[in-house]
Amino acid sequence: MERQAEKLIAPNGHSKGRHPWFWVPTLYFAEGIPYVVVMTVSVIMYKRLGISNTDIALYTSWLYLPWVIKPLWSPIVDIFKTKRFWIILMQLIVGAGLGGVALTIPLPDFFKYTLAFMWLLAFSSATHDIAADGFYMLGLAEHQQAWFVGIRSTFYRLAMITGQGLLIILAGYVESHSGLPSVEVTVSAKPATTSLAAIHPDSLIISPSSGDLRIITSPANLEISTAPRRKSEADSVLTFAKAWNIRQGFYPEEEKAQKLTAISAEPSWWHRVIVANLETFLKKHFSPKEKVAGSTDWVGNVTTLFFHLSNKPETGREIVVNFGRESGDNSIALAEGARFVFNEKNWNKPVMAVLQLDPKLKSASAATFQARAGNIPLAWSITFFVLTGMFVLFFIYHRFILPYPVADKATLGNTSRSVLREFVMTFASFFKKKNIGLALTFLLLYRFAEAQLVKMASPFLLDAREVGGMALTTGQVGFVYGTVGIIGLTLGGLLGGFVAAKHGLKFWIWWMVLAINIPDSVYVYLAYAQPDNFGIINLCVAIEQFGYGFGFTAYMLYMIYISEGEHKTAYFAICTGFMALGMMLPGMFSGWLQEIIGYQNFFVWVMLATIPGFIVTKFIPIDPEFGKKTK
Repeated sequence: MERQAEKLIAPNGHSKGRHPWFWVPTLYFAEGIPYVVVMTVSVIMYKRLGISNTDIALYTSWLYLPWVIKPLWSPIVDIFKTKRFWIILMQLIVGAGLGGVALTIPLPDFFKYTLAFMWLLAFSSATHDIAADGFYMLGLAEHQQAWFVGIRSTFYRLAMITGQGLLIILAGYVESHSGLPSVEVTVSAKPATTSLAAIHPDSLIISPSSGDLRIITSPANLEISTAPRRKSEADSVLTFAKAWNIRQGFYPEEEKAQKLTAISAEPSWWHRVIVANLETFLKKHFSPKEKVAGSTDWVGNVTTLFFHLSNKPETGREIVVNFGRESGDNSIALAEGARFVFNEKNWNKPVMAVLQLDPKLKSASAATFQARAGNIPLAWSITFFVLTGMFVLFFIYHRFILPYPVADKATLGNTSRSVLREFVMTFASFFKKKNIGLALTFLLLYRFAEAQLVKMASPFLLDAREVGGMALTTGQVGFVYGTVGIIGLTLGGLLGGFVAAKHGLKFWIWWMVLAINIPDSVYVYLAYAQPDNFGIINLCVAIEQFGYGFGFTAYMLYMIYISEGEHKTAYFAICTGFMALGMMLPGMFSGWLQEIIGYQNFFVWVMLATIPGFIVTKFIPIDPEFGKKTK
């Protein structure tokens, strides 16, 4: 093997015989996939599997940690073995981690098991980044590095499109073509309709039906009077329905949470004094108004719809049903029953869904609601098995195709003391830079608003309209956020790089600060207007992502600017750690905050959260010549 490797070494120390086109594109495509899986795909997957926004934001934000602290173990990649070895090893481990996620999704405690494998993916992906970036510089001559920098960025972007777009579309396709057939219910509001007497769910006699397992609704379609209802009556219907659904086990996560709360130990001082009081204040002043709440004694009329299965499902099988408005008048809303779970114990018990009219609705109107029961765990297991196969192929391909640069050697010959001393001195020299405190503050605050927005963007697009979301399907989110959004992001980034080369970073930085922050307002519009038009939703996301791509150019250039010095590679790795920390910390509390104040107030808060980025930009010093293209 070593003799074969020697034949591939050019006199200048770089590889020959294996053209960079054979390995640079695939290497950076492989680098992007696990990152987008951990950061974005996991958020959408957990949302579809019924995890709360609070838990999604908290636990997936922690997954940023390996990229935050990767400078701490980056010397290990240099000291032990070659970078080629680390690349191949990490691709094998990434494949194993993806396979682990695929296998544990169907399990009862899937959340903790899949999170454990997500941590494995995160650490192996961060290590792969270190090795791949170092190998790129060792495997290519200087002029080749400049030529292929655009190629590597393009294929990294393609990985983003594949992860956020094609993979989500695949999961959505499997989900919509598996499980039970969807059921549509038309709800008609008419002034002349007489309100029906309330039906107690215990009075419904449910027997097994012939044919395939399916969802049955009672009635098949609804008519509801536009006459107002006393608030006390509407409240009692909603309270009874929610209590009934919990008691019958249709909300297993909620039931589990109540049991855990009942047996939990004394809350900590932090939770008791800080979190609880802050939560009370936010709920009092900013919590969204309940659909049936009001200052008058009369509210919009309510009616109930019942669901059950036609037959008993197999032992251990759960049928997850998502119910929400598909089209029609926003004045007809779902107040209870957006997501529920059937099993062998409750299949013949009716789920109570409560629909309510806007009290201002006086004329005839209608809306179509749909109950979907696709096999969500199966859809995501198949998606992750596809990813597993992809990384097995990457491992095999790169095992034979990656060159053997002569400079790619382990530095184990150095004494551990000298390595440690050099490591410490490199870190110390970075933190002794002039205005470093201000520079690090900029890295932490420039994307303070975006870090919160990005965690809640996908849940917002997926959530039912009755809770403030856009009610898109998994496949639609894959297209709008993972395809249209990525195209907008790429175009914004290309434009940002082009204009920065013309007049430099200092000239463009304020335009870029505006671009990364102001377009966040499209989510305020979406949350308040809730447009049905899919084209408008795509346009809004494209605008926000284009602005982010243009504005992020300033962030990347500033990291390069403050990384100048003797140890550019190490300095830049430290900067990327602070970059990840700036995304991790705000993202951790974003889900908790959103669930308290609702999507509308949350996106208003995101706009207020852009202010620190403007303030810190005012004070950072930048050389006017930095970034300009030189002859």
